[in-house]
Amino acid sequence: MVGASVTAVLESHDPATGALVGSVPLTVPEDLPALMSRARQAQAAWAALSLEERREQILRAAPLFAERAASMGSLLSSEMGKPVREAVGEVRSCGAGLEADLDEMVQALTPEVLEDGRTRTVLYRDPLGVCAAITPWNFPVAMPHWLVIPALMAGNAVLLKPSEETPLCGQAYADVLCEVLPPGLLQVVHGADELGRALVASDVDLIAFTGSRDAGAHILGAASTALKRVILELGGKDPLIVLADADVDQAAKFAVRNSFRNAGQVCVSTERIYVHESLADAFEEAVVARASQWVQGPGTQEGVQVGPMVNARQRDHVVNQIDSAVAAGARVLHGGDGHEGNFVVPTVLSGLDHSMDILNTETFGPVACIVRVGSDDEAVRLANDTPYGLGAVVFGSDPDRAAAVARRLEAGMVGINRGVGGAAGSPWVGAKQSGFGFHSGRDGHRQFAQARIISSHQSSPGA
Repeated sequence: MVGASVTAVLESHDPATGALVGSVPLTVPEDLPALMSRARQAQAAWAALSLEERREQILRAAPLFAERAASMGSLLSSEMGKPVREAVGEVRSCGAGLEADLDEMVQALTPEVLEDGRTRTVLYRDPLGVCAAITPWNFPVAMPHWLVIPALMAGNAVLLKPSEETPLCGQAYADVLCEVLPPGLLQVVHGADELGRALVASDVDLIAFTGSRDAGAHILGAASTALKRVILELGGKDPLIVLADADVDQAAKFAVRNSFRNAGQVCVSTERIYVHESLADAFEEAVVARASQWVQGPGTQEGVQVGPMVNARQRDHVVNQIDSAVAAGARVLHGGDGHEGNFVVPTVLSGLDHSMDILNTETFGPVACIVRVGSDDEAVRLANDTPYGLGAVVFGSDPDRAAAVARRLEAGMVGINRGVGGAAGSPWVGAKQSGFGFHSGRDGHRQFAQARIISSHQSSPGA
């Protein structure tokens, strides 16, 4: 790391076994001014390039992601615990979708001409300068990709701080891009909370962050003194509403997968399930039957579907929520105990109510929480009874009824009989306390740039 005065290393351990995976040099806050200076020097030349020139340089990384998908996926599985098949897919997707993503960004950032007969205005979307990208551990390759690429395409330099839980993945991702980018344009800094606070307080122009609501609130407050631009994708407590006319088997299939995939460590995991009482018995039976088929173990083992929690702290949080709910009267339909090491046995709970912490605080673990409701109105009221508003899902056979329920939900993204991700070009957006700004899609890409207009008199035809 150029310019860094390394005093220590950050070690990374396999959450399934505790084995040392590797280490990276720690960045100390005193290193940031030199790194910032280098970033600004690189950014000036990068900003002078056209959108097409930036696109062509970044696109050269696509085959590198494909070539290294297996090795980077293996690293990801060891460092974070994700099943290796999913880990390889995460890396591969970065390369496979890069060209389409870049084309979308070029279209989003191309200057627009506005005319009203009297005035001609050109709307530009210019670089902001240096972006601090602070990314989480649950998708340690995909999440940096979602923030770094649009920042670069907008003409910014980037200081990337990957999670201290997955520094090796963050470094491996950046190494790919740095092979095709000018020196100093993308630099990686490694550290925990102290470094994160220093990075936010440094002379950056934009902070793009994905992580917890509490950390996002701190960043927003710290950035406010200098009115820095901020993009925050924060936590969720996503509800699934199963209407009385829903296909029980399909709803149960979705509920189990979206509660347990990545060991529940997904920002849009299903964390609350509101099922109409008329089909609750059948739904619970279907969920338990499917949950019992999921295979748990180290993510590096073939066939495993549920890996460990990323660390003991996260494991304890999830187990404490389960135990507290059971002590308050919740019924365990599946799992609930037998947790070993950093593993939490996939668990299905019923008989819950909103007085319990597990229905209010983000869990981020493999737990399916089922609540019976008597009407659509009750389901909507309970689904909206949260400060979070990232995603929500509705299952029902009547398209009009399901759509009407979906339109009453306060989440930023709502899926009907499917997950929350939208069509190509859709933003990834949270409402309420699940986000401040957003990313992805045309409108999301534009948040990495400064809108600027230049206006002149418009000549009359024939004048």
